[in-house]
Amino acid sequence: MSASRTRVALMGATGSIGTQTLDVLRREPDRFELVSLAGGRRLAELAAIVSEFRVRRVAVNDDAARRELAPLVDPGVEVVTGDAGLRELASDADVVVNAVMGFAGLPVTLATLEAGSRLALANKESLVAAAPVVARVRSTPGAEIWPVDSEHCAIHQCLAGSTRTGHPDVAKLWVTASGGPFRGWSAQRLRGVTKAEALAHPTWSMGPKITIDSSTLMNKGLEVLEASALFEIEVDRIDVVVHPTSVVHSMVEYVDGSVLAQLSRPDMRLPIAYCLGAPTRLAHHWGRLDFSQSLHLAFEPPDRDAFPALDLAYAAARRAGAAPAWLSAANEVAVEAFLEDRIAWSDIVAVVAATMDHYEDDPLDSVEAVVENDARARRIAHGNLPS
Repeated sequence: MSASRTRVALMGATGSIGTQTLDVLRREPDRFELVSLAGGRRLAELAAIVSEFRVRRVAVNDDAARRELAPLVDPGVEVVTGDAGLRELASDADVVVNAVMGFAGLPVTLATLEAGSRLALANKESLVAAAPVVARVRSTPGAEIWPVDSEHCAIHQCLAGSTRTGHPDVAKLWVTASGGPFRGWSAQRLRGVTKAEALAHPTWSMGPKITIDSSTLMNKGLEVLEASALFEIEVDRIDVVVHPTSVVHSMVEYVDGSVLAQLSRPDMRLPIAYCLGAPTRLAHHWGRLDFSQSLHLAFEPPDRDAFPALDLAYAAARRAGAAPAWLSAANEVAVEAFLEDRIAWSDIVAVVAATMDHYEDDPLDSVEAVVENDARARRIAHGNLPS
């Protein structure tokens, strides 16, 4: 990294992770320089960030968005478009925060690692869908992945003294789940879920897609897949446990029976700051707990009958190859349809399951194969949407 300020590229600047990353950057103007950013449809918000941080390079979706953004920013600001633009900006920073939503974040992940930079990864779908391809570029000198997801950030911290491939001294990774808004609901009661209920997460403030994934527990399934790829550990040594208060963010159980856990208040700015500042911890205290007050550290198993998304994810992990890519793609299609009021909440996982029934084994040996499988899964998922 540079001897002066660390150069940061923020991809997905106007989303939930993006705005919280900006909070961290505002606290540390002498430590970090925001050199580039990318955003989607919220162009006025994007322009405001460009002005506040004096950013000189911006990526948007397409030429129409570029023309709309141009009069909102200074003439000297370079505006690039599409996947090529994302890759260009991601290859020119010390740390890249990938907060792009869904599969669209893959070019950022690959470009950052290929450039030998630090990837602060908040886009689990790119790693889930393209794990074999991402694994190859992780070997680039200087390339490193620091996980922003609170669960994986917790595991990363608990594994600090265990860096061997496969972690042979680890018995199990425990990924915690709040249980979402429907913890304790029966399958029958879940048939009447409304969009407002599904978007009302009890402990975290997140974007709509990840909030819906949390309500179905698909988010936990994707996190299991991400943990397997990220920490190079087989999926059968990863388990999910429900912890409603979201104080323990995940745990590592070692072969001698010792369990290390990372605890903090649920605030995404803590893992973001951890990934940006490492190896220095930034003294912001966003996650600080008050141990003079009682803490509720209850745990319970997830209800796999009421929330079958979890087992779908494990099944995809065991099939490997392109199966996780299909799972992620089908889920994106189904969640989008739900958010657009085209299907019921109970249809989301049903659409994913029906799509996975069409999957045929593919080793997934190239970026082109990832894109092809993603497109094929989306076509089938759209065909499985209830009319």
